[in-house]
Amino acid sequence: MRAPTLTFAALLAIATAASAQQKSVHWEDLTAEDFTKALAESRNTCALPFGIIEKHGPSGPLGTDLLNVRYTSELAAKQEYTILFPAYYFGQIFEARHQPGTLAYSTKLQLDLLQETVSEMSRNGCKKVIIINGHGGNNALLNYFIQVQLDSPKDYIVYVVSGVSSASGQSPAAAPSKPGVDGHAGEGEVSNIMAHRPELAHPERAAEESGKNLRRLDLPQGVTTGISWYSMYPNHYAGDAAGSTAARGKAATEAAGAGIAAAIRAIKSDTVGPRLQAEFFEAAKHPNDTKQ
Repeated sequence: MRAPTLTFAALLAIATAASAQQKSVHWEDLTAEDFTKALAESRNTCALPFGIIEKHGPSGPLGTDLLNVRYTSELAAKQEYTILFPAYYFGQIFEARHQPGTLAYSTKLQLDLLQETVSEMSRNGCKKVIIINGHGGNNALLNYFIQVQLDSPKDYIVYVVSGVSSASGQSPAAAPSKPGVDGHAGEGEVSNIMAHRPELAHPERAAEESGKNLRRLDLPQGVTTGISWYSMYPNHYAGDAAGSTAARGKAATEAAGAGIAAAIRAIKSDTVGPRLQAEFFEAAKHPNDTKQ
């Protein structure tokens, strides 16, 4: 029996659907025309995976946080479509300035560049900007940055997604091989690298340096100082990467990707945040009119 001939409209619909499925999630891969289509598909929601360039013990590449956050963000964006900003690593890492290969930008540049970047993303149609943080040293920076978004009216809103590397608790397969092996450049982070860039990981070198906490500062609980991290981990290595495996990394990155996708989905649907931000900016013009 001869198959029915498809109409031109049907063929065009199939081609359009195939094109949509093939559309890259990476900002830099899109043509200008496809970028506008991608914006519509993402509901004007774009993500900025935020990593760093720093030493990752003897086993991980300098770009571990950058590579891992971009990989998990890509997994997420393919589940819940959004546009991913190009590689971004201009964060806080002063505590590793004594280590080879670390890129530590000045505080002013970090804040100015991040503000300019989200502003440019907005100017290009990204009215919901999601910063996906893949580096612990960026936590304080982003906590401050998210608050200073309220210093002047904006026609976009910024969200921060943190805890990308904490997905190990979500899956038994992502659990550490034994207690104490996780930490900066430890088994978890190096396993994640092995899941997608195995040629860059060197767990066999894990014993070349110590990842133990030296506890050289004797201060009360709740007291910290800028040199605290160095006092504990002068090798910029915490844990033990010897037991890293691609299987653990695969489970952890897939769990992280699913978590990020859920966050993107919720942010796309959020109508309250933008409304309240607009309400706040209006009220801030006349603070004495605010009901007490």
